[in-house]
Amino acid sequence: MGRLENRVAIVTGGAQGIGEAICRRLADDGATVVVADINGEGSVAVATGLSGSAVAFQVDVGDADEVAALFAMVQEDFGHLDILVNNAAIVPFTPWEDVDFEEWRRIQRVNLDGVFLMSRGAYEAMKDQGKGRIINMCSNTVFAGTPNMAAYVAAKGGVLGLTRAMATEVGGYGITVNAVSPGLTASAGVLASPHQEAFGFVETLQALDGRGEPEDIAPTVAFLASDDARWITGQLINVDGGHIRH
Repeated sequence: MGRLENRVAIVTGGAQGIGEAICRRLADDGATVVVADINGEGSVAVATGLSGSAVAFQVDVGDADEVAALFAMVQEDFGHLDILVNNAAIVPFTPWEDVDFEEWRRIQRVNLDGVFLMSRGAYEAMKDQGKGRIINMCSNTVFAGTPNMAAYVAAKGGVLGLTRAMATEVGGYGITVNAVSPGLTASAGVLASPHQEAFGFVETLQALDGRGEPEDIAPTVAFLASDDARWITGQLINVDGGHIRH
C-alpha cells in the first residue's frame, strides 16, 4: 500500500507543469486525486492518465461559487478530504511600470484570493475529522525580489504569511499548513515564456547544477501530505537547488 492510500487530495492547477507532476506523485503514492484546473480538457487528460483513482473538475479558484461547487462534489463523491495542494497560479512577465490596478487584481485574484477560498473550503471539510494537510505553493521570488513579477511576488508573499498564520489557527483541529517554494522550474509554461531566458543566470546562483524540473518539486509535496510530516506545520521548504539558502 502507498503511504497516501485511502486519502483524497485536491490539486489546483493540476492540468500542467508542477501541478501535473504533483498529481502523478500523489496518485503513485495511493491517493485519489481531484485534478482541479480552469483548463477542463487538460484536467481530464491528466486525470485519465494517472495510475490510480482520479477525477477532473473544471474550476476558477478565484470564483467563490465555483470553489464551493468543487468542495460539494468532493463531499458528495468521496465523503471526506485529506489533502489540499494550492498550486494554481498566474505567472506574469510584466515590468513594474506596466502594472496597473487591473493587472494587479488579475494576479491577486488567482494567486492569493484563490488560495484563501480553497483553504477556507478545505478547513471546513477537514476540521470535524481531526486531521488534514494543506500545502501551499509559494515561490523563491519572495526572497529574490525577481523583476517583472511585482504582483506575483506580492501575492506569493501573502501566501507565505497566510501559511504561517493559518497553521497557528487550525493546528488544534489536527490540520497542518505548510508551503513549498520552487525556484525557476522547466515546466512547459515557463519554457514558452520570457522566463526561460533566465535559466543560465539562475543556475550560476544555485548550489546544485542543472535546471529544476516539475518532478523535482512533487516529492516534497508528497512528503508534507503524508503522516511522515505530521509534526511539521507553518513551515516553508525551498526546493530550488540551493538558490535561496536560509
